[in-house]
Amino acid sequence: MTEAISLRAATDADVDAIRALTREAYGKWVPLIGREPLPMTANYAEAVRKHRIDLVEADGELVALIEMAPGADHLLIENIAVSPRHQGKGIGKKLLAHAEQVAASLGLKVLRLYTNKRFAENVQLYLRHGYAIDREEPLKDGFLVHMSKRVG
Repeated sequence: MTEAISLRAATDADVDAIRALTREAYGKWVPLIGREPLPMTANYAEAVRKHRIDLVEADGELVALIEMAPGADHLLIENIAVSPRHQGKGIGKKLLAHAEQVAASLGLKVLRLYTNKRFAENVQLYLRHGYAIDREEPLKDGFLVHMSKRVG
């Protein structure tokens, strides 16, 4: 049996589901860094209004999302969250490709994102998908890794 997968824009009605998915997806990092990662504490009511959040649903269940914010010369990927039950299925890779399409549609040639340096598997994932490390900056108890990729 195959799941019916769909992608749609988030609305105000999705805020609670976005918050729940993000908390579920990032929960595994709490023991590693000793606190909740920033996406777990974000104001998603505000994010839905200010950013583009696209939702991936499988058979009507929210399983992943990507939050993007266009800048003057780049598209910032603010957050990618995939439900732990759906990780390892290529959804994150598809969302990164989706971000490239969104950037192209906006005439933007650079994608940017950042992640906690201690989330080593995320850093490696982004490197495998063509992102380069631009810089690191101190963040609370660690370092934030800023990454970018030229597209188009």
